[in-house]
Amino acid sequence: MTEVLLADAGATERLGAGLAGILNDRPGPWLIALAGPLGAGKTTLARGFLRALGHEGRVPSPTYTLIEPYELDGRPVLHLDLYRLSDPEELEYLGFRDVFEGGALVLVEWPERAGDRLPDADIRISLSLEGEGRRAVFEALTPRGADVVDTLAAGVPGP
Repeated sequence: MTEVLLADAGATERLGAGLAGILNDRPGPWLIALAGPLGAGKTTLARGFLRALGHEGRVPSPTYTLIEPYELDGRPVLHLDLYRLSDPEELEYLGFRDVFEGGALVLVEWPERAGDRLPDADIRISLSLEGEGRRAVFEALTPRGADVVDTLAAGVPGP
């Protein structure tokens, strides 16, 4: 497990960009679980991730749509926000099983709302409020996730 303090939203976006840079050249699918309370920076991290992969438009939180799909450099990237999911079974109606086909990079906010419907995440990033900034804790949940967390931790500057 690796922990880092993020001074502001810009640092949180840079963390997302760093993660995207590491995963972009690695075959997928990849599942990154983003945990933390409202306002902890999950969508901000996702914004940095998506922009680093070339998305130039707005990055909305998919709170109401649940899934925002992107096609970036020929690769599917999906941003899920499960906060408003009332029952994990709803994922079946969204075609959730197809999400992990084609080597997708998948970021999931509020993964605990999916119950046992999510495959095992490769990496869990837990964000929390820390004074004016945020605290990010990276946890590798698969062996290949451990390599990514080690690489990411080596390049993340302190607060």
